[in-house]
Amino acid sequence: MRLLRFTIRFTFVAILFVAAFAPSAHAQIAVRGETVYTMSGAPIKDGVVLIRGKKIERVGAASQVAIPSGYKVLTAKVVTPGLIDAHSTVGLSGIFNTSGDQDQLELSAPVQPELRAIDAYNPREALVEFVRNLGVTTLHTGPAPGMLASGQTIIVKTAGRTVEEALVDSLGMVTFTLGESVSQNFKSPGTRAKSVAMLREEFLKAQDYAKRLKLKDLEKRPPRDLRSDMLLQVLSRSVTALFTAHRATEIMSVLRLQKEFGFKLVLDGGAEAYLLMNELKAAGVSVIIHPTMIRTYGDAKNASLETAAKLRAAGIAIAFQSGYEAYVPKTRIVLYEAAVAAANGLAFNDALSALTIDAAKLLGIEKRVGSLEQGKDADVVLFDGDPFEYTTHTCGVIIGGAVASETCK
Repeated sequence: MRLLRFTIRFTFVAILFVAAFAPSAHAQIAVRGETVYTMSGAPIKDGVVLIRGKKIERVGAASQVAIPSGYKVLTAKVVTPGLIDAHSTVGLSGIFNTSGDQDQLELSAPVQPELRAIDAYNPREALVEFVRNLGVTTLHTGPAPGMLASGQTIIVKTAGRTVEEALVDSLGMVTFTLGESVSQNFKSPGTRAKSVAMLREEFLKAQDYAKRLKLKDLEKRPPRDLRSDMLLQVLSRSVTALFTAHRATEIMSVLRLQKEFGFKLVLDGGAEAYLLMNELKAAGVSVIIHPTMIRTYGDAKNASLETAAKLRAAGIAIAFQSGYEAYVPKTRIVLYEAAVAAANGLAFNDALSALTIDAAKLLGIEKRVGSLEQGKDADVVLFDGDPFEYTTHTCGVIIGGAVASETCK
């Protein structure tokens, strides 16, 4: 009898343990929206998104997609894919703006491409939760502009206890900057011409490093050099160079560097990009546009609320970013930046695309995120109205099939 009671008790405890620690693969959720923007086709009126586990199971009109028994049902006026912040420092920069939560810029030297965002990203940072509650489910984050080469970015979900749990890609791009912020942070370079010369020198050193690595005489091969290793990945086109540049003169310098060394290039910022649309289009360069509401001073003094619309009309691929700001909490919300762009000439669908599928394509993660399609990650945002209206709230966020927020923000 005692053995029977022990067996029953042990079995009950085991069931509780499994239930408590069962993976989110068992999630079963149905999201029903008056309008569902899948970003893979026309919007669906009275649409349903079925989620099973971490993936999207099915998407379609409610008249065609029956909600199975047992599914948790969430409803909203508007449903979209999870929003993507295409360039951020969130997770390296923190919400309090103190020395203890600001890891976004290492000022010991102007060229440090070897620095890895994965070694600094804090998934439990309150700023991550802040942007997540407003619909941002994927971050392309890393060092801030301000160094000739600031380091490597990562792509993460805004959920997870550790960086490994949040990780989408451990190496996104390598960040570079041309502009006055570099000269403000370092004695050298002190001018724009010196900045370009120093970068050219580093790229040439990396090319020479590559040649010496192939020497047959092992003793003549160079020791491992993390800086040259990373620049070599940029020059071999296995990793994209993300160049922050605002002024037309600096954007042209970036295009000359790209033409000389042949690396893959994405332009970041581009306050005066509207002056060089023909050149950018000819070079096939995508632009992570500066925050629409960026403060217009310094290199960004000629920024325009209409830049996103102008670049999109010219056929240049764009995405939105929160960027880096020198005030608490050092971030913006890409939803709001896109909304202002939509109010200044950018079509609704183009603005939403730049927050979702276009951003995913620019980052090379479109097979996982960016649209609501069967088999993709179940990242979904629920709104109580037009996402770009000031009075609308974000009322639900799902990341990887798990409900991250159900409170209207």
